[in-house]
Amino acid sequence: MIIIIIIAPGRPARHHALNDLVARAMVFAGIPLGLSRPDGKRPDGLSLVPCEAGKPLTWDVTVICPLADSYVAAAAREAGSAAEEAATRKTAKYSNIQAHHIFQPVAVESLGPINASGCVFLSKLGRKLAEQSGDDREISFLFQRLSVLIQRYNAILQHDCL
Repeated sequence: MIIIIIIAPGRPARHHALNDLVARAMVFAGIPLGLSRPDGKRPDGLSLVPCEAGKPLTWDVTVICPLADSYVAAAAREAGSAAEEAATRKTAKYSNIQAHHIFQPVAVESLGPINASGCVFLSKLGRKLAEQSGDDREISFLFQRLSVLIQRYNAILQHDCL
C-alpha cells in the first residue's frame, strides 16, 4: 500500500511569510540577524548580538490548526491550547541550544491565538519598533500585520482545498 501525504502549497508560504514578518521587524528594530548554526538545527532566525543574559536570541515559528484531530479536544476546552502545545514541542526540539541561546517559539493557531511567550516576545519586539520609529502604535501594527497574514493564508488554503 502506498500512502501519499499531500501538503497544501500555501502552508510553506504561510510559514515563510510569518517568519519574514518577524525577521523584518527584528531588522527594523535594529537587531542584526544571522543564518546558520553549527549544530545542524535549522531555527527560523538567530540574532547576531546578545539579547538577554549575554545570549543571542533564536526563534522558530509554526502555524498549527486547532481543528486537527490531534488538537481539537484540547482546543475545545481552552483557546490557545494548540499553540501552547506546539510551542512546547518546539522548545523540546531546541532544548540543546538553550545553554548558549535564548530560544523563543512563536506558535500561532490558524484561528488566531498565539502562545503566551510568543505574545510577550512580539510585544517586546513591537516596543523596540516603536522606539525606532517614534510611533507607539507599532505594537498594534505588528499584531495587525500578523493577523492579516494568517487570514490571507487561511483564505489561500481554503481556496486550494476546493
